[in-house]
Amino acid sequence: QVDLVESGGGLVQAGDSLRLACAASGRTFLLYAMGWFRQAPGKEREFVATISRTGGSTSYSDSVTGRFNISRDNAKYTLYLQMNNLRPEDTATYYCAATTVYSGSASLNAYHYWGQGTQVSVSS
Repeated sequence: QVDLVESGGGLVQAGDSLRLACAASGRTFLLYAMGWFRQAPGKEREFVATISRTGGSTSYSDSVTGRFNISRDNAKYTLYLQMNNLRPEDTATYYCAATTVYSGSASLNAYHYWGQGTQVSVSS
């Protein structure tokens, strides 16, 4: 089991950057590939990015490719999401999640543990 706590959300303007962090509760972080998902009001939760256990493999949704970067620091048990050139349509609650699928996954159902979320709001 792993507990996850997101931070770093906030209110920004279009074109700005934010970096989200997801702190894991301990060494069990190393057993999991990780993902970022987001959920806007009235919409389903959607995949944003995923990273393998070692960080050597990443994947992104089409909507964030080229703007967002997922990374992890296994020494600090922390996952990151660097978000650049933010758009109003990026407004959502962002969640980190852990999966036993080695290379990560874009499927919500593959994830076993979730954080509580952090709000990102982008004004035009």
